[in-house]
Amino acid sequence: MKLVIVESPAKCITIKRYLGDNYVVKASFGHIRDLATSGKDGLGVDIEKDFLPRYVINKGKQHVVNDLKATARECSEVILATDPDREGEAIAWHLAQVLDLDVNTTKRFVFHEITRDSINEAVTNPQKIDKNLVSSQETRRIIDRIIGFKLSSLLYKKIRARSGGRVQSATLKLIKDHDDEIAQFVPEEYWTISTKISAFDKPFSLNIISDHDKEIRLTNSEQAHDLLSRIPENLVVQKIEKKIKFVESKEPFTTSTLQQEAFSRLNFKTKKTLLVAQQLYEGIEVAGEHVGLITYMRTDSTRLSPTYIERAKAYIVERFGKNYLGRVKKTKQSSAMQDAHEAIRPTSNHRTPESVKKYLTKDQFNLYRLIYSRTLASLMQNKKDEQMTIFLSGEEIMFKIDFTRTLFKGYEAIYKYEDDQDNYLDHFPDFVLGESFPVVEKDTEQKFTQAPAHYSEAKIVKLMEEVGIGRPSTYASTIDTLRKRKYVENDKGILITTKKGKLTATVLNKYFPEIVDVKYTAIMEEKLDNIEEGNQSRSNILNEFYYPFIEHFNKVSQVMYKESFEETGEDCPKCGSPLVIKEGRNGPFVGCSNFPKCKYVKKEENKNSKATPIGEKCPECGGELLLRDKNGSSFISCSNFPKCRYTRNVSSLTEGAKSETEKRIKSCPECDGYLIKKKGRYGYFLGCINYPKCNHMEKIIKRKRK
Repeated sequence: MKLVIVESPAKCITIKRYLGDNYVVKASFGHIRDLATSGKDGLGVDIEKDFLPRYVINKGKQHVVNDLKATARECSEVILATDPDREGEAIAWHLAQVLDLDVNTTKRFVFHEITRDSINEAVTNPQKIDKNLVSSQETRRIIDRIIGFKLSSLLYKKIRARSGGRVQSATLKLIKDHDDEIAQFVPEEYWTISTKISAFDKPFSLNIISDHDKEIRLTNSEQAHDLLSRIPENLVVQKIEKKIKFVESKEPFTTSTLQQEAFSRLNFKTKKTLLVAQQLYEGIEVAGEHVGLITYMRTDSTRLSPTYIERAKAYIVERFGKNYLGRVKKTKQSSAMQDAHEAIRPTSNHRTPESVKKYLTKDQFNLYRLIYSRTLASLMQNKKDEQMTIFLSGEEIMFKIDFTRTLFKGYEAIYKYEDDQDNYLDHFPDFVLGESFPVVEKDTEQKFTQAPAHYSEAKIVKLMEEVGIGRPSTYASTIDTLRKRKYVENDKGILITTKKGKLTATVLNKYFPEIVDVKYTAIMEEKLDNIEEGNQSRSNILNEFYYPFIEHFNKVSQVMYKESFEETGEDCPKCGSPLVIKEGRNGPFVGCSNFPKCKYVKKEENKNSKATPIGEKCPECGGELLLRDKNGSSFISCSNFPKCRYTRNVSSLTEGAKSETEKRIKSCPECDGYLIKKKGRYGYFLGCINYPKCNHMEKIIKRKRK
């Protein structure tokens, strides 16, 4: 029996089915080890010993390791089949270390899609652990640990910011700088002209393009109304232009472009896109068989395998016809592109979205349809459009109307882009040179230039890819980290820096400009790629990074200012120092500026808990009864809480006197009131409604069952 270890338990069933009864398949549930938080500065790295890392089993993973060890002892061979990327290679290496496997001889199964053919190929051609890939991942982890721990401790000490990091800080600066641009934007006035003519018994809207052959720029009301007054009652056709336009389909999806397209088309956040894609990759139960529907979803390559291309071509001809078959796109590979994997594509062309829809959730279906259609479209023929532009003029003012019709759908037979229009006209309107048409509507409108829109998650992913910071596997997690640290607000995928985020980015840019510089982060990514390719050594890169960084860090630690807190105008009741607004782990609070000598914290009433008097006294202590609202739920309680814990349902307010009558047990023998059921320290009892004026109380006598 042979043991195969994968990362995710969702893969186990499928891979086991393909491998057969001679294999046991178990999951590591991701990383099993990470750098310790012990040693100097809690880095888990011995700097003096050439950055020797000290690894420990991750919290909650010891039982996984124990189970894998026990299973490995019962098997004749252990094979590692973790994900085919830098992190997956590192997980395989850590598994080999923990399970006492020989790194040089242990087999490594590598597959980019969970299908029978792919698994069989991996079994036939097993590989070894790529030590360069592991070294690259380890170097990245050490650098990120040093930057993260050192910056985070300093930022928290000085400005109470929660963390800093190589990729997240550079990304934060991108967002913050753009938000500053928006804040500094000054709107400019401009005016537009709208004009319509009547032709062929219907109105047509015109675009005004020139006045006496000069470009039109209207900046005030006088200019706009002067031009409007000169537009004649009739316009004459001066020129008709026709041309053929070919529109090419886009390339197959990378991680970045999938996240961007899923955001714009499906309103998926980047994290959700990766989560759903992971499900499609790991496999779905389809007609009694657990199958992977797409290839590996963390990739920066648009390349498709020759095998897939041949299958796809045959399918396109079969489904759409030979005239729909296009060509394979040749893409320019950027320096940051690793090209380790194929593009994200379906594992089977005949497994159409419609055929598997009933087995998928709504989100899974929508994302699978997007991937399936985009991949096939990339290999299909161009769309062919015919465009016609009609130029009309009057009083030396030129207008135009554009018409487009599709002559051949091409790739649009399966995939339409967000900005594509339906242009399936039978024929163009029959405009003739020299023909005159009446102006039926003309108007002018004042407008103001708009500030740039805030970055969306999709836009940030695109920028991260363009400038070379992070990798496909880190885009979504970086954005999520910024949200969790409360550096940005994420409103339906739109990112806006918070006050804390702006402060953090400003401070980092002042004291650590190279860390937040996208060029620095991009260069570091290139160096990590060089380690992976065997062109640079781990030791050299770590030494080149660490000593200049730590020297600069030590200097900054002495001069970085502390955060100046906003005063509330009140003095501390304990020591007399000003009270200030501070930022804590659970949000802002008011505390003493003389901290840590004085640790006074002002207790504020819960903002979610509103209290309104209802005009009644508490039946247990005589205090004011209040109507409270907490977390969306209303109830009545005593104003003397916590000394008095009397509460009752808010429904008693609407029931009025009838409610009190129903609660009446009997008349009070000591006053004109009556007794009701109350709850005390030792259980329920009968007490007078006029408490505390009347203290009469009685035990509740339980009736014996006959």
